[in-house]
Amino acid sequence: MSDTRRRVKVYTLNEERQWDDRGTGHVSSTFVERLKGISLLVRAESDGSLLLESKISPNTAYQKQQDTLIVWSEAENYDLALSFQEKAGCDEIWEKICQVQGKDPALEITQDPIDESEEERFEEMPETSHLVDLPPCELAKLEEIADLVTSVLSSPIRREKLALALMSEGYIKKLLQLFQVCEDLDNREGLHHLYEIVRGVLFLNKAALFEVMFSDDCIMDVVGCLEYDPALVQPKRHREFLTKTAKFKEVIPITDSELRQKIHQTYRVQYIQDIILPTPSVFEENFLSTLTSFIFFNKVEIVSMLQEDEKFLTEVFAQLTDEATEEGKRRELVNFFKEFCAFSQTLQPQNRDAFFKTLANLGILPALEIVMGMDDLQVRAAAIDIFSYLVEFSPSMVREFVMQESQHTDDDVLLINVVIKQMICDTDPELGGAVQLMGLLRTLIDPENMLAPTNVGPRLPRTPLQEHKTEKTEFLTFFYKYCMHVLTAPLLANTAESPKDSPEGSAKINPVCPDNFQTAQLLALILELLTFCVEHHTYHIKNYIMNKDLLRRVLVLMNSKHTFLALCALRFMRRIIGLKDDFYNRYIIKGNLFEPVINALLDNGTRYNLLNSAIIELFEFIKVEDIKSLIAHIVDNFYKALESIEYVQTFKGLKTRYEQEKNRQNQRLSRYRRDTRSLEDDEEMWFNEEDDDEEGEVMAEKGKSEEDFPESYGKYMEAKKGAANGTSGTNGKSAATPPNPSSPNGSSAKSAALPPAAVSKAGLVGLVDYPDDEEDDEEVEDSPRKRPRLGS
Repeated sequence: MSDTRRRVKVYTLNEERQWDDRGTGHVSSTFVERLKGISLLVRAESDGSLLLESKISPNTAYQKQQDTLIVWSEAENYDLALSFQEKAGCDEIWEKICQVQGKDPALEITQDPIDESEEERFEEMPETSHLVDLPPCELAKLEEIADLVTSVLSSPIRREKLALALMSEGYIKKLLQLFQVCEDLDNREGLHHLYEIVRGVLFLNKAALFEVMFSDDCIMDVVGCLEYDPALVQPKRHREFLTKTAKFKEVIPITDSELRQKIHQTYRVQYIQDIILPTPSVFEENFLSTLTSFIFFNKVEIVSMLQEDEKFLTEVFAQLTDEATEEGKRRELVNFFKEFCAFSQTLQPQNRDAFFKTLANLGILPALEIVMGMDDLQVRAAAIDIFSYLVEFSPSMVREFVMQESQHTDDDVLLINVVIKQMICDTDPELGGAVQLMGLLRTLIDPENMLAPTNVGPRLPRTPLQEHKTEKTEFLTFFYKYCMHVLTAPLLANTAESPKDSPEGSAKINPVCPDNFQTAQLLALILELLTFCVEHHTYHIKNYIMNKDLLRRVLVLMNSKHTFLALCALRFMRRIIGLKDDFYNRYIIKGNLFEPVINALLDNGTRYNLLNSAIIELFEFIKVEDIKSLIAHIVDNFYKALESIEYVQTFKGLKTRYEQEKNRQNQRLSRYRRDTRSLEDDEEMWFNEEDDDEEGEVMAEKGKSEEDFPESYGKYMEAKKGAANGTSGTNGKSAATPPNPSSPNGSSAKSAALPPAAVSKAGLVGLVDYPDDEEDDEEVEDSPRKRPRLGS
């Protein structure tokens, strides 16, 4: 029982003067050593985390509203509110706050901050003047009353005292009776005074006064008083609008009288705030904060009451999906759901979850599928707004629905395909609806939010990563199978190749491309979505691009007169190249797909514009990242056309990269050939050595003493080491030792015998020997060292 009584929602007021829900928990008041005082603590009911820790300051003004709200400010622009589930819990915490501040719990506000001069003035006032003395509520005193109300607005304490006086004497209703008298007598002066009085009372910002002023028997008279602005020559007719023009449409009769009253009240108070009252100045912004809160919590209550009425929502859905329902009636039903979903944004997260799950269980997605395909533009627009609320709330819920739907529905009527067709067929010249739908599609295909399970029913436990992979794999497979062809249809239709195409493998493409601005905008949206796919889908989009030769078709748009469309096509190619994927690079080279880009650069001439910069950035990226296959392709096929461009060094840099790589390959080739010759010389020397041993020529040498043996043995070992180095050089790790012309045998030093396995292995690496090898060797020996990489 205690937990229920202390259950609260925590709200903070944002910069737009709207209340943000910070969560639900249980409040307590305890002494916090760190803060050195009694503090309000709210711990989340979900995980026990601390939602709020606020010391009850003696100088903070706390305000009690609507029996279940406590509102206060902790900084100049930081307002907080606690919304209690039960009045008893609110009263308990309010008494604790008043006890700490030494205030009477009967008050609805503890105090307001005041400056020293004001405090001194009130200290001089008699102690008996605890309330403002109100003049008698008479026609002759209206001017005096208006002056009094206007004068207290600058003083927080006097505002509080005036509010207490107005409440204690039932003064508001007496004033509204005078309004009826003045209007009957057409007393314009009195009506102007009443305008000032009622406007001033609203600026007192007191919830207790609002409860009286916005009650059924008073609110229309309050609106009437606000019609007679002294600055206007003729009064506005707000009451006529509210009673005659504005019609309360019940799509399904609402039997709950309290709910009906709350809806009427909320609409009228919102009208007063948005239409009647002038936009508050910087100094008046906080005067109506309580009015904003009043509307906010009314909306929360309306949504909760409607959600709890299951019969009402069931009937609404039944009529929405019934084919016999008239178009006008269906339009009203869709508009009701749109407003209903808008109101739901005021709910706290847990309640909002329950709200959308209720709508999903009742069949909101199948219903949207029906109404989004209708001809009525208003119905379609409202349905798109509802769909956006659902996608923003839970993309996984929408994905799960469409995948289940594909099992028993034709491709054309799948919900996502209906959405894509709405995007393609948007009649708005600026494609406002298409842009909105493209954003929703992007959310649905974004792997980053694919974290929820896609299947229902029992299954083995999975880690979050497994869930993510499962949903990503299943949904993307579904999307590329059933939906991608619908998305790319306009792109493929507008970039169709001409009937007189060159043979397969040619780079010639159709120079005709769409010049209609609306079509160009649509294609730009589709390309933006496809570019997103390239970045995030990798495998699926790669297969699609290869199978459909999609990049070639996209590059047709480089010829468009709309520069933004040409840039979209270029951006698509830039994302592909940015992946540095060998499959994509081979595809680009085989299709010669740089040709339309280079043609666009050359056609642009010397103009220094965004297209020029974007194309140069593409080639600069290839150069800096040293994508060798693309560099070789560009230099071999297009350098003659590009070498005249000298205002940037990009293309010369590509040529330099190309030549450096070519030199590296030549040096590597020369090393291989030289290593092969060294091995052949070593083999010949080995056989010569064997012959010398057999003929006894070693023993027959004259002039050799025993002392020469160590020197000969040392040379023999050096030659052996050199042969070993030559063997390792054939494996590409080091160059072979060159022949030494000063050796005893003239041409070269004798090499140690190489093992047969080493000889055969090295022979596999070497290339064919040519007669002019010796000349090549001399040239290679004099070749320069490798030049350092650009940008290294």
